[in-house]
Amino acid sequence: MDLRSYLRTFRKHWWIVVVAFCASLGVAGVVTLKTTPTYASTITFFVNAPSDTIAGSVQGDTLGQKRVNSYVQLITTDRLTMLVAADLANGMTPDEISAKISARGDLNTVLLTATVTDTSSVRSIQIAASVAKQFVTLVDSLETAQGAASATVRLEVVDGPRLNPTPVEPNILRNLGLGVSLGVMLGLGLALLRESLDTAVRTVEELQQITGTAVMGVIGFDKNAKKDPLGLVLNASHGSGEAFRQLRTNLQFVNAASPARVIVVTSSVADEGKSVTAAKLAISFAESGFNVLLMEADLRKPRVADYLGIAGQVGLTNVLVGQVALSEVLQSWVDGHLTILPSGSIPPNPAELLGSEGMMQIVDAIRERFDMVIIDSPPLLPVADAAIVSTYADGALLVARYGRTNRNELAAAANSLDAVNGRILGTVLNMAPARGDGYGYGYYADDGDTTRSRLTYVQSVEPGNISLDRRMSDETVDGPDMASAQTHATNVSGPVHPPSERTSNGRPRLLHQGRAR
Repeated sequence: MDLRSYLRTFRKHWWIVVVAFCASLGVAGVVTLKTTPTYASTITFFVNAPSDTIAGSVQGDTLGQKRVNSYVQLITTDRLTMLVAADLANGMTPDEISAKISARGDLNTVLLTATVTDTSSVRSIQIAASVAKQFVTLVDSLETAQGAASATVRLEVVDGPRLNPTPVEPNILRNLGLGVSLGVMLGLGLALLRESLDTAVRTVEELQQITGTAVMGVIGFDKNAKKDPLGLVLNASHGSGEAFRQLRTNLQFVNAASPARVIVVTSSVADEGKSVTAAKLAISFAESGFNVLLMEADLRKPRVADYLGIAGQVGLTNVLVGQVALSEVLQSWVDGHLTILPSGSIPPNPAELLGSEGMMQIVDAIRERFDMVIIDSPPLLPVADAAIVSTYADGALLVARYGRTNRNELAAAANSLDAVNGRILGTVLNMAPARGDGYGYGYYADDGDTTRSRLTYVQSVEPGNISLDRRMSDETVDGPDMASAQTHATNVSGPVHPPSERTSNGRPRLLHQGRAR
């Protein structure tokens, strides 16, 4: 992961960091409040080895520094604590007193500092005072040789006993600081762990890297999609409608020399929005003046007929088994520019029907009759239907759902198309949030006061006639927010085909001649 990926991870999972931070800070606060205050009293001893000469004084300092290390151990022994216990006579045992005493020798000095800690400030200073008296006596007796008049090394109290009125425990600043540090580190660690375990596709870059193909479009999440799957697709002011116009334009320019006219729309697994994508894409092509056929080749769980509100009981399967003629099951939609071939009766052998000679003949027939054919097919991984149909088509459009499509499943779906020499025209990231992972799906993004002029074409579709109204408009716009997509062919609302650009049979050309910028 690069720095940009880390920043995207933290921005996406910021709530984990916040929760961990608050929880850790709360635990630190509770521990601080529950901790019984502890008071400390200190005594500083001076270790002295008397001598009448300078050389003897130097040797005495060396001896004193070595004695300090021994006295650090001596101060907690039973010999001293028994003397302190007898002196205090407050019921404390030598072991209890030993647990409250600690000592350290200051480096390269003959000073020794002893600390007595206790939950009672009074008891702390009492024990310290007794230690100061009894330790001097003990050292004097130990350092006096038998028959000698005085001790070789003497111990003197030079500071204390001194009680610190402020409790040494709990240390509020230390505890809270430790809680903050641990909380942030824990939150960042959990965020990275969650990201590493998250195998869902969430960015255009991931989609392009996994499939090795360009991202043709990013379709935004529509909260009204369940109630009205095809709603607002043609509303120019709505992000979904503009996104499908982008997708339509990009598909036209995938291969300008030989544009794809029969396109299979599929996905890796179910519930990724491929049927709605196929229907909206077909509507978008039809609204631009193309003569479009939308074929419902998902013979297992057909949805297109329900979305469009047409009868789907008789259709493709009935044609394949010879019950009806193809012309008898075609249904017109959107002023005659969009024709629907529903799935028909659900057969027991969908894969065999789609791989039959009859299916190939149907595709050849509709290829000659229509400018654009959009085929809705089942997901690639559960069944082989889509891979079979892709062999008849000019290419496949692979739909991935934001936050749901698994990266491994998406890669397997792309490989299944490669296995049958199917051509992947590109991919679509579906149901992307308006703001998330550092990009949006909108066609335009506000970047300040950048003003561009663009040509806007509005077409009025009537039977046998397409009129164009060309006008200039100045507005604040930005380019498409799809860094990995193919270079966008135009900023106009869709491909435009004036009457002079129509073919001899009256159909619009597949490519927009002369782009407006």
